[in-house]
Amino acid sequence: MRNLVFITVLVGLFTSSCGDEIKKTQPKEETVKRLVSLNGTITEVLFALNVDSELIAVDVTSTYPAATQKITNLGHVRGVTAESILSKKPTHVLAFEDELNPKLKQQLEKAKINVIVFKRDFSVESTKTVITQIGKWVNKETAAKTLIRQIDQDIKAVTQLTTSPRVLFVYARGAGTMMVAGDNTQMAKMIRLAGGQNATTGFDDFKPLTAEAVVAANPDIILLFDSGKSSLNDAGGILAIPGINMTIAGKNKAIISMDGQLLSGFGPRVGTAIAQLNSEFNQLK
Repeated sequence: MRNLVFITVLVGLFTSSCGDEIKKTQPKEETVKRLVSLNGTITEVLFALNVDSELIAVDVTSTYPAATQKITNLGHVRGVTAESILSKKPTHVLAFEDELNPKLKQQLEKAKINVIVFKRDFSVESTKTVITQIGKWVNKETAAKTLIRQIDQDIKAVTQLTTSPRVLFVYARGAGTMMVAGDNTQMAKMIRLAGGQNATTGFDDFKPLTAEAVVAANPDIILLFDSGKSSLNDAGGILAIPGINMTIAGKNKAIISMDGQLLSGFGPRVGTAIAQLNSEFNQLK
């Protein structure tokens, strides 16, 4: 009888010990994330990785996929306020280093919000790095690798051009606001990746379009966002802009327009964008 009691006590102690060990080794349940994305590319990556259910607010450049329209839009990252972000009660705010106002970052961190900042340089490799980093952060590393493989596959559709067209990118928001892209812009880099060359050089960013500069550049092709092309309809279209009709592009009506986020986002669809632009160049050569 004593032996039976002794064995029963031992079993009880063993079970209790194992139970304590299981409790110690079980991972703590993660708190549900409430994400704010302050860039369309980051938003697109989150959707592509199927973690968009955690998104509670986005910026104005978050236009793809269409489901982003159902999410609260905070406006442009350059103008968004800490108050508008905090009103959504986020756990994390995601942004690119070159766009996030240091003061805004400081205000959010002071409010105990986790601010996740990514670096980029508008290249295919940088895109892959951002996808990898976000994938690791949201525990979707396998899905991130799949996205990267798709980029490589899409780029295989790019063909070598016999001549490299001179391409002028015009950023338009109606006839009253038109800018051309310089050397160090994402548009100049996209043009080069697709086999063209930027027609306006000698400056890094964007500068106002002038008839004199357009004539001097004399592009073979003019490139716009779809939204930019539409904004010029009331002004007679891009060909009605002074100087355009005197260029090779104007005379040949060699105009290309593409979706803005696709063309400039350098996100998961960057391979698609490069291949599509390259195909457009080929058709106009």
